[in-house]
Amino acid sequence: MKILIAGAGAVGTHLARLLGQEEHEITLMDADRDRLTTIRDNTDILTRQGICTSLKDLTEAGVGNADLFIGVTPEESQNITSCMLAANLGAKKTLARIDNHEYLLPKNTEFFEKLGIHSMIYPELIAAREIAMALKTPWTRFWWELCNGTVILVGAKVRENAPIVNKYLHELIQESKQFHMVAIKRDNRTIIPKGNDQVMANDILYFATLRKHVQVLPELLGKKLFETKRIIIMGGSRITMRTIQQLPQSTQIKIVEQDRERAERLVEVVPPNVTVFVEDGRNTEFLLREGIAETDAFLSLTDNSEANILGCMMAKRFGVKKTVAEVENIDYIPMAERFDIGTVINKKLISASKIYELLLKADASNIKSLTFAEANVGEVIAKPNSKVTKKLVRNLDLPSDITFGALIRNGEPMLIDGDTLIEPYDQVVVFFLNKSLKVIEKLFN
Repeated sequence: MKILIAGAGAVGTHLARLLGQEEHEITLMDADRDRLTTIRDNTDILTRQGICTSLKDLTEAGVGNADLFIGVTPEESQNITSCMLAANLGAKKTLARIDNHEYLLPKNTEFFEKLGIHSMIYPELIAAREIAMALKTPWTRFWWELCNGTVILVGAKVRENAPIVNKYLHELIQESKQFHMVAIKRDNRTIIPKGNDQVMANDILYFATLRKHVQVLPELLGKKLFETKRIIIMGGSRITMRTIQQLPQSTQIKIVEQDRERAERLVEVVPPNVTVFVEDGRNTEFLLREGIAETDAFLSLTDNSEANILGCMMAKRFGVKKTVAEVENIDYIPMAERFDIGTVINKKLISASKIYELLLKADASNIKSLTFAEANVGEVIAKPNSKVTKKLVRNLDLPSDITFGALIRNGEPMLIDGDTLIEPYDQVVVFFLNKSLKVIEKLFN
C-alpha cells in the first residue's frame, strides 16, 4: 500500500516507522528541511520536503497514486485542507488529525466524506475516554470494550498474594469458561500463552472476558475494588479538560497548573466540582497540604513525560492507589512500567490504532494498540470461505503471535477455545503482536 503522511512531528514519524515495518511504501512529507534530514539520517523512511496544502507539492509527492493520505500536522486546519486536496488529486482514502470533537458527531460524517475526508482522529478525546475508564476500573491497567461492550479486554498486574501466582495455564481451565488469558507481559517480553506457561508475580496479564464474568478477575489477581472520588491532576492540558468532561460531577477534582495564564483560563471553564491551583504539581509540601494522602487517583497530564513519571512515582509514595501518566516519549514507557505506574497514555499509539483500522483489508473495526504490551487487539469479521472458518481453532496452526479471545455470533458473545469453529460473519476479537496484519488478512478474507 502506498501511504503519504503529512507532518513529520512525533505522531507522523512514529506512524511512518510503524507502517514501514508492515512493508508499505511510506513517504513522510514536511515543510521543515532540518526535521526531515534528522529523520532520514536515522531511519529508512522516504522523506519529501513540501507544504501539505500546496497542490504542486502534493502532486510531486505522488498523492495521486496514494492508497492512503494521512494529515497529522499540529494544525487542524492544515490537516483538513490537505485531506480535501489529496482526495481531489486522487488519494483513495484520507485521515485527518483534528482538535474539534464536533467534527466527529455522526450527523457530520456525510458532510466531511463529501469533502474528501474519510476518517478523523482526535487523540486527546480518545485519551480522555481511556483515562475516565481507568478511573472507573482502577484495579486495571487497561480496559477496552469490544463488540458493543459485550466483550471486555482487561490488562492488570498480578500481585504477589494473588491465588493464580505460580499456576500453569492448564491449571486455570474453568468448568464454566469465564475468561481467556490472551497475553502475558513479563519484563520486556510479550508472550501469547500456551497451557504450559506459568503465571509469575508482577506479570501484566491480558484477559478476554464477557462483561457478565469480569467481576471474577480482581480476586484472582489479588486486587481490591475501590471508587475514585478524589482526584488530583497535574497539568491543565487539553486532555485534562476532556477528561473532566468524562467524569461524574460528584468527583472532587483538583488541577495543579504551573502556568498562571493557563490556570486563569481553566478557572473560567471548569465545573463547580473542580478547583484550580497555580503551583508545581511536584511540590510535596503543597500536595500534603491539599490532602494527597487521602486522594484516590493522581493524573500526570503535562507535556513533559519525565515530569509525569516523577509525579506519579511521588503520588505512589504518598499512598495514592491509582496513577495515570501521559508518556509521549515511547522510549520511556518501559521505565514507567518498571516504576509501577498504573495507566500510561500515549497519543502516538492512539493514532496508530486508528490507522490500523484503515489498513486491515479484512472487515475490521475498533483496533487498539496496547501501550505496555507492544501489541494490538481488534474486532475482525470472518468472511465466507475464509481460511479461519474451515477448521477448529486448535487445527488452524495459528502463528505464535496471534490468538483469538472471543466472538459475537448472531448478537451473542462467547469466549473462544481450541474446540471453537468460527463461522462466516462471526465478529472475532483478535489479539496480535506487531507485524501480523497480513496474516490476519489471509485468515479472515
